[in-house]
Amino acid sequence: MKNTISYLFLGEVLVFLALFSSFAAASDPGSLQDFCVALGNANDGVFVNGLFCKDPKLAKPEDFFLSGLNIPGDTHNPVGSNVTAANVAQIPGLNTLGISMARIDFAPYGLNAPHTHPRATEILVVMEGTLYVGFVTSNIGMVNKLFTKVLNKGDVFVFPVGLIHFQFNIGRTNAVAIAALSSQNPGTITIAKAVFGSTPPINDDVLAKAFQIDNDLVNFLQSRFWTPSG
Repeated sequence: MKNTISYLFLGEVLVFLALFSSFAAASDPGSLQDFCVALGNANDGVFVNGLFCKDPKLAKPEDFFLSGLNIPGDTHNPVGSNVTAANVAQIPGLNTLGISMARIDFAPYGLNAPHTHPRATEILVVMEGTLYVGFVTSNIGMVNKLFTKVLNKGDVFVFPVGLIHFQFNIGRTNAVAIAALSSQNPGTITIAKAVFGSTPPINDDVLAKAFQIDNDLVNFLQSRFWTPSG
């Protein structure tokens, strides 16, 4: 009887440890230092999270500072939008802190084209104007469900990590939004450009079959996204 109880107790302990281990593995490890300012030059640096870190004793306020997010971005382009990033590339002190942000400017009827952030969830607040926004779920149950909302000034919307999403200015005036992202370097994959503007280009037959279009249309779309190297 005692052996049976012991085995049952041991089994419960093992289950608890397994659950605890799963929970622990699902969260980021705690930071062991106050900050890790990214260093462009590898000399005398320590490699952490994809970047070299400056000696903390050499850190300065400018490492944690960026000005100019109040300045509108240039929206004179084919899609009528501009993203001004504030991530680790602009603010070295963000390294290892897991956050970043961006300002998004829209001309009337401007579009932040369908894209994904492979490493971040995004939360967006409209500062001016009216935006039609949305995201598409993965093919759960073979259904890519679209979630959309019309946002006005002060409204907030969340785009889950990795999912295709977009923002479209449906007003006749300029619009501005501020986005916060759960990564120091969220990455951006603009769907149309990635598919039709890759270097080297994806084979015509692959794209024609994937999109159920002919090769002439594939070539036309690829020409729209071609840009000179350099």
